[in-house]
Amino acid sequence: MEKSLSELELKAGRARATTRRLAFLPTEVKNRALTSVATALRDSAASIVAANREDYAEAKASGMSDAMLDRLLLNDFRIRGMASDVMTVANLPDPVGQVFDSRTLPNGLQLSKRRVPLGVIAAIYESRPNVTIDISSLCLKSGNACILRGGKEARRSNLALAGIVQDACRSEGVPEGAVEFIESTERSLVNHLLGMRQYVDLVIPRGGAALIRLVAENATMAVVTGGIGVCHAFVDRTADVDMALSIVNNAKVQRPTVCNALDCVLVHQDVAPAFLPLLRDLWRDAGVEMRCDAAALSMLGGTLPGRVVAASPDDWGREFLSLVAAVKVVANLDEALEHIRVYGSGHSEAIITRDYASSRRFQAEVDAACIYVNASTRFTDGSQFGLGAEIGISTQKFHARGPMALEEITSYKWVALGDGQIRE
Repeated sequence: MEKSLSELELKAGRARATTRRLAFLPTEVKNRALTSVATALRDSAASIVAANREDYAEAKASGMSDAMLDRLLLNDFRIRGMASDVMTVANLPDPVGQVFDSRTLPNGLQLSKRRVPLGVIAAIYESRPNVTIDISSLCLKSGNACILRGGKEARRSNLALAGIVQDACRSEGVPEGAVEFIESTERSLVNHLLGMRQYVDLVIPRGGAALIRLVAENATMAVVTGGIGVCHAFVDRTADVDMALSIVNNAKVQRPTVCNALDCVLVHQDVAPAFLPLLRDLWRDAGVEMRCDAAALSMLGGTLPGRVVAASPDDWGREFLSLVAAVKVVANLDEALEHIRVYGSGHSEAIITRDYASSRRFQAEVDAACIYVNASTRFTDGSQFGLGAEIGISTQKFHARGPMALEEITSYKWVALGDGQIRE
């Protein structure tokens, strides 16, 4: 334990010490380092997959859930995607030093805001080795130092990926300490890290509800939480049935183990008799279990073991992370909005409709980070939004919301240019 604490103190101190140099690092240096990371990811895919294979086998033998195993898995396709995202970050404008909200006051002062890095960002995450690359690349481009602490289930994978980033930074002249990876996976280190506000400006937990709650309740520095996604799709009375089937199916089936996957379908009573049997047939082939309220069960002719079952009270407001979805028939838009208000997690919500007024009400009244009209919730993702990657998906309202990328991990300072002005 003493050795682990020494590692944490050393690396946290090194990250803090490098923040001033990072804040002024030329864009060309940062972009060269990111390009080197992307190249190394592609060139080292075989060794990364080999390390991940060991992690995956160990995690599966320990009884890890299918959802977490899917998040742990790396393959050639996912590694190529990570490399592509790193290059997207490299090609985005450098936020550091950007000037915005400029104006001239009546007294002649020229006032503006200028973007600056936050400082040191710590990430505590479970199972997802891609987070090692996502967070380090975004922090590097935005001039922030980062401290990465992954879980034991992905230790080999994270070590391989962190090594690639650190080697690329070293080769391109990025100051040492820009990307620090905590090798020890002792659980007690998390609480020590959460008390190190003298080193860390922001901490981001990426994992299950227990981890997020632990960080939110114990951190002595600012925290951005999110990632728990109870996502709904409301099929309105005017919805195009074929479009609704396509969107709902994609949102549930395309990758069911992630936070932006669909958990609950709300169907207007006028369209439900036509829509629900078609959805049942579609999901029967996809292997999705429908947990239905009484009205939906009646329209589907009753239960079908393993495919159509009665919903329990616990199924509303539940993030399934699997091929299971709750289904409820609602009388109108008002009932759908109320259900989302009660059971939503503030992540991603969708409406499928051809009615402009319903669309506008849904956008205005649903309180969530991302609102979709006639589109799948699966787009809530930094890469899909053109941000390259994401630090996390915030379901808070301070200071950022939704996928957090370069701008969301900067702050700003006011700059006032004068010509001798004094206050009367």
